[in-house]
Amino acid sequence: MPAPVSTPPRFPVYSPDAILAFQFSSWYPAFSKHSVKSTVIRPLSSSFREYLDSDGVFVPEGAEDAPVESSLSDDENSDDEEDDEERPRFSFPELDAQIRAAVAEYGAVFPKLNFSSPRDAAWILPASSPLKCMSPADVYLLLKSSDFVQHDLDPELVFDGCDPAHDPKAPVPYDLELVLRKWYPVDRARELRCFVRQETLIGISQRDPNYYDFWNESDTQQKVLAAVTSFWETHIKGKWEQTQGDYVFDFLLTRDLTRGHIIDFNPYHARTDPLLFTYDELYTLLLARPERPELRVVDSPSHPAATRNAPAHQHNMVPIEALAMSSGRDVAEFADVWQDEIRKSMTEDGAEAAPS
Repeated sequence: MPAPVSTPPRFPVYSPDAILAFQFSSWYPAFSKHSVKSTVIRPLSSSFREYLDSDGVFVPEGAEDAPVESSLSDDENSDDEEDDEERPRFSFPELDAQIRAAVAEYGAVFPKLNFSSPRDAAWILPASSPLKCMSPADVYLLLKSSDFVQHDLDPELVFDGCDPAHDPKAPVPYDLELVLRKWYPVDRARELRCFVRQETLIGISQRDPNYYDFWNESDTQQKVLAAVTSFWETHIKGKWEQTQGDYVFDFLLTRDLTRGHIIDFNPYHARTDPLLFTYDELYTLLLARPERPELRVVDSPSHPAATRNAPAHQHNMVPIEALAMSSGRDVAEFADVWQDEIRKSMTEDGAEAAPS
């Protein structure tokens, strides 16, 4: 008599060790040939974690590549003395040097922590080069302005839902890390998110919820399906035993749509955005055991994802300090004031760090 076939759960259950397999330093060595060049700095100090978790948006002392001379009057300086005394002081000269070395090697970098990238803070740097960091200060501003990276600072959030459950009293083999990835302009139209359950590629979704003409072509869709499936079978399939073949990977197609690069891996978990799918739909696909994955794209301007499209991460694009300064100002005035505040913070940090 054949053994009964068990119905898989809607979501896999991960052990703490399986979750750690998704941190960048765990998966990158095995897939570095098929991903973006990156440098991992770990472990980060407890003071750096404290800096990221502290209130306010400011850069540590010495993070700027060039000293900034203060043009503030004594009266203007005295107005902010009380705020300066209350703000904690941070300085990371060794980390600054490592970031500068990565910038020198790659030309520019895009930072992330173990699991999360600060995409929600892209607004803090020039729109012409989103997320492009040329100095330690750029890196720190991106991370400090992001809500997404806060997830990585709290082990309770990192291991939430694990089985066996995370014991807060037990030592956790989890060190905070800074990842510096080579920055280059990315055509978001070619980004995909791919869903794998029980070592079966079941779904592929366009990541950017905007309409692009080329996605409406049937031949293009078939080419992409073939390219992603071939890449997955050749370079990824069978290499995630520690998660029993349950994972999500982000993929960037080349311009000719025939090859691609791994951007990231994520747990197959409700907190990983299913984009143009729902997890109920992905579960139905899993039960059906399709011969090939289903590809979903924004194939017309009237697609629901396109018609409800709004700025990415709009709910947390601006920190509370910026909101406080925006009252009564138009966009241009607000932008000027915000940049002045950032420069002012850097000027004060540089002035205080200088020898008397």
